[in-house]
Amino acid sequence: MQALVYHGPGQRAWEHVPDPKIEEPTDAIVRIDTATICGTDLHILKGDVPEVSPGTILGHEAVGTVLETGSAVTTLEAGDRVLVSCITSCGRCRFCKEGRYGLCTGGGGWIFGHLINGLQAEYARVPFADTSVYKIPEELTDEDVLFLADILPTSFEVGVLNGGVQPGDTVAIVGAGPIGLAAVLTAKLFTPGRIVAIDPATTRLEKALELGADIVIDNSREDALERVMELTDGLGADVAIEAVGVPETFELCADLVRPGGRVANVGVHGHPATLHLERLWIRDVTITTGLVDTFTTPRLLKLIAEGRLDATPFATHRFPLDETMAAYDVFADAANTNALKVVLEAVPVAEGERSKEEALVGHDA
Repeated sequence: MQALVYHGPGQRAWEHVPDPKIEEPTDAIVRIDTATICGTDLHILKGDVPEVSPGTILGHEAVGTVLETGSAVTTLEAGDRVLVSCITSCGRCRFCKEGRYGLCTGGGGWIFGHLINGLQAEYARVPFADTSVYKIPEELTDEDVLFLADILPTSFEVGVLNGGVQPGDTVAIVGAGPIGLAAVLTAKLFTPGRIVAIDPATTRLEKALELGADIVIDNSREDALERVMELTDGLGADVAIEAVGVPETFELCADLVRPGGRVANVGVHGHPATLHLERLWIRDVTITTGLVDTFTTPRLLKLIAEGRLDATPFATHRFPLDETMAAYDVFADAANTNALKVVLEAVPVAEGERSKEEALVGHDA
């Protein structure tokens, strides 16, 4: 098959690689129908995630069709359309039993495109298939649910829920990229009093307003701290959500939050940030961090199915799956391309090719 392979910092290639095979009885083989690229993939390419070994297929967000299942898989069968989540769950360890799947110690957690081969490929092996994928209602398209693989549950859980957003709160979201915009969208579920989006990109601020932000601040032109203080009578935001992953934005969030407020860090950091405890300790500020657990994915999927949530506006560019290299160039140059999320669409399997595909995965027609 073909896949997007990481070859070290700054190096990637779309190339032929061995087809995935069932390795454990709990595995499934999934044909990738639709995938996308994440900001974390760009962090990997910068060398910020050294655990990723050269030769690893990247990607951790996809929608696909089950082709084959291991002997222990009982809830899936060939032909099922599934959302393949960025988080895999063994379902048995202490953390999985607590619903903290991102901390799975039984071989799951964030493994796709990180510790094992990922999903930017024609086919993928999915470990712990029974507890790690979600069947898609027939009436929903791939694109309706694709962004439930990562950005929506990440922003909702690590940003909105960890930040304790409550009705009437002033919520300041620093960074209006895909994660920050997903925080705007999901924060609205709790009817905050004001959502303030902060970013230097005009097009992203416009998208924030479209998705439900009340106020936007271009922090390349005005002082975000001063403006938030004006909006809150000098107190600061009830919740500040960091959605970038650089030291300056984390430190800005710590300045923006009111006494007794909450800072929820969502961004993936590749460098240390300064924590000013000499100022924060007396202000009773709570700071949370975390990797998504995806325990809210079923809830978000239900909201999408019922028309209460629409994530399709995040898709700004579309490419055939075999043009993933070009898609990376567009996604990485978002300042000029205005890309939010790119959609990678596989060519539908022709009827005449099905026997070849079934033979590829060892499935008996």
